[in-house]
Amino acid sequence: MIRALAPGDVDAVVSVLGLARLHQGDGVYLVAWEGTEPVGHLHLALTDPPELQDVEVREAFRGRGIGTELIAAAEAECAMRRRRAVQVTVSVDNEGARALYERLGYRDSGLAPRRVTGTIEIRSGPIEVDDTLVILEKRLDA
Repeated sequence: MIRALAPGDVDAVVSVLGLARLHQGDGVYLVAWEGTEPVGHLHLALTDPPELQDVEVREAFRGRGIGTELIAAAEAECAMRRRRAVQVTVSVDNEGARALYERLGYRDSGLAPRRVTGTIEIRSGPIEVDDTLVILEKRLDA
């Protein structure tokens, strides 16, 4: 089952997945559950265009289609809001994630890859980043 993160779910989810964008303020977390156990999530930033962020499935639950279900739920949310496209930013080195998105119809957005270096602050604390990111996009009105 996939549903929007409720305030009462935060402790259970953060204990196994983390919620780096919890207070970002521009979207909603969608959480996949197996019974009462959170097994994956994604943050859907309701920007223009909307963006999939913080997509994660717990390692023990990977390979079951949970990531695909989360992405489909996010796309349905976007369609309900009459958005025509959705984007995701992914590392050029993350071949698994890129393959998943491409299999689901995401294509190069045409925007130049972006190099990101330095320290960024997330809810769990600062992390060092040195990566090249590409933006993939899926048209929802096609």
